[in-house]
Amino acid sequence: MMSSENRAHFSASSLRRSTPFRLAVTFGVLFVVAFILSGAIIYHMLRLGLVRDLEQSLSEMNSLIVSTYEPNDPEDLINTLNNYASFQSTSDGLYSLTDAGGRKLAGNFAAPRIPDGVYTVTSGDVGLKGHERYRMQVSTIGPNSLVVAENFNDVDEMLRIVLVSFEWAAAIVVATAIGGGVFLAFRAQARLDGVAHTMNHVSHGALDARIPITGNGDDLETVAIQINAALERLQRLVESMRQVSADIAHDLKTPLNRLRLTLDAAVAGNDQQADVSALLDEARHESDRINATFEALLRISQIEAGARKERFQTTDIDAVLAVISEVYVDVAEDAHMALTIAERCPALIRGDRDLLTQMIANLVENAINHCPDGTGITVSLRCQGGRAIVSVADSGPGIPADEREKVFRRLYRLDKSRATPGSGLGLSLVKAIADLHSAEITMADNHPGLVVSIGFPLMPAGDANLSSAMPRAG
Repeated sequence: MMSSENRAHFSASSLRRSTPFRLAVTFGVLFVVAFILSGAIIYHMLRLGLVRDLEQSLSEMNSLIVSTYEPNDPEDLINTLNNYASFQSTSDGLYSLTDAGGRKLAGNFAAPRIPDGVYTVTSGDVGLKGHERYRMQVSTIGPNSLVVAENFNDVDEMLRIVLVSFEWAAAIVVATAIGGGVFLAFRAQARLDGVAHTMNHVSHGALDARIPITGNGDDLETVAIQINAALERLQRLVESMRQVSADIAHDLKTPLNRLRLTLDAAVAGNDQQADVSALLDEARHESDRINATFEALLRISQIEAGARKERFQTTDIDAVLAVISEVYVDVAEDAHMALTIAERCPALIRGDRDLLTQMIANLVENAINHCPDGTGITVSLRCQGGRAIVSVADSGPGIPADEREKVFRRLYRLDKSRATPGSGLGLSLVKAIADLHSAEITMADNHPGLVVSIGFPLMPAGDANLSSAMPRAG
């Protein structure tokens, strides 16, 4: 058995290979990169803004000092500059006024001769100790040179605070992205594992296994619902195949035995020089019945496979009922029954006219074959709620409610003794044709008797008008 350590390693390895985890990591990395780029842009813009504010402060201070200068009385300028210098050390700000010969007149340091302009300098650049950085503005006042500089300490401190804050924010974002990505990946992977486990159970024969539905309505939920619907249909098809296989073995065993006995009797009679033509006719009749059963099964399979959909065209159900009435009124009378068309209306659908005719004919024949003399059979067509509803009702014995779903199964018959004629495929063919046309088929009590209703989707009015306006061949 796999140890807990191996299971943990296997789970982590599987998670790293899973698509949800890779997507989560990818989007997490993209999110972190976008956050860092945004932070870098904000940091750069903030730095430029602080430097611009520092330069504006230097310009204002320089203008204020220059405003005190009089060509014939430089004392006010010297006093003003000395006052500014007295409140700040050289580590905070620099002030210097030198004459044309480079002699210091005022300030807290003697500035070297520097051309006018704005510069970023260090302490060593201006002959001072330390590693301070300054933003310096140099201007000429008369024969003198004025230097005003402010330390970058405040700007650097502000940028340091912003940078530290950004680092903490980046760490939180990275942790959230990784943690959230792993959490979401685990959730998505758990749901995908549920799909995989369900399909594994199905592959091992558990056709009733279904994917759990959480009810949150996301795309995985939609896929799970569609897979469950496909599994439901697969289960029905497999059960139908099992049922058909069993019913074929059961239903064909008797006619095959009769055929064998008849052929044995014919062989024995032939050996005795007797007339065996009647036995051969009986054998041929049994063979025809067996062939008819297989042909009906093959026809149902072809219809269920959708092979006849390519023959779909605009079809008027009312015209189909007219054909049924013309053919089966006399057949019903010969069977001492009455067939009537009670209600009709124009109803255009997309379908195969031959299959639709056979479907309604099967329902009428089913009523004629299984109802006693004097039964009334009513066929009607009405349009309701965007559907054309064909109903075949009779006043016969009906079908028990618990048998109404079963009669659509292949070879299923209410007469368990198989004493009545038929193969049990008539209603199966009706169901296959109805499904091919996306029609809903229901059975209900007719009090007395049975009513079978089939609802076909009507063609949209625009399509119906276009079809009716197209020229018809012939």
